[in-house]
Amino acid sequence: MQVTALGDSALIVRVRDRFDDAPDDTLSEVLAALRRLENAQIPGVIELAPAYTTVAVFFDPLRAIHDGAGPDGVIELLIQRIGEALAGRRRQHKHAAHTAEIPVCYDLEFASDLERVARHAQISPGEVIDLHRAAQYRVNCIGFTPGFPYLTGLPKRLATPRHAIPRKEIPAGSVAIGGAQTGIYPQESPGGWNVIGRTPLRLFDPQRDPPVLLQTGDQVRFRKITREEFQALQP
Repeated sequence: MQVTALGDSALIVRVRDRFDDAPDDTLSEVLAALRRLENAQIPGVIELAPAYTTVAVFFDPLRAIHDGAGPDGVIELLIQRIGEALAGRRRQHKHAAHTAEIPVCYDLEFASDLERVARHAQISPGEVIDLHRAAQYRVNCIGFTPGFPYLTGLPKRLATPRHAIPRKEIPAGSVAIGGAQTGIYPQESPGGWNVIGRTPLRLFDPQRDPPVLLQTGDQVRFRKITREEFQALQP
């Protein structure tokens, strides 16, 4: 475990050095570290953010000082308490992941890059759809925009490079492929991923608790729906 400063109010806890070698095991270990840090309730810590191989620990220096840290010893005290919280983390058992089914309409009006992905994979658009919806995915982190899930588990044949020039507007709900990952755009935003469908579900709603539909560690499957089903499921 390595803990390094990220500015003056955050730390990065590096749980593993690499992700690609063993993505499932790495994510499980990151989530185990996240749970231990949450349970530790370290004074001064205001937010924890898991990523591929790390957990970011955001803290309020004034709260840490109020808890007894010297003005020049905040980071040292937090590193000590993080180390205590994570001691023996590798022995923690895996928790059952939540599984979410995401309905997707793959009609061409929602799939501006479906044919591009098919050409790159040298298969038909229908085969792209079948491969994409048959796979099981896992949310490895949330980022880019609120609620955007980065999903691993994409069949290798569907891996497609991002667009060299991103589009200025990708519609909310767009399901897309970027390199070896797939993801879903929660809001209309710029983006360079290859759009192959759209879901009517809202991935981010600030009025909902929690506001994000998917969370790190969730299992995800895609279900193909018709245009009529898409309209019926829209909020």
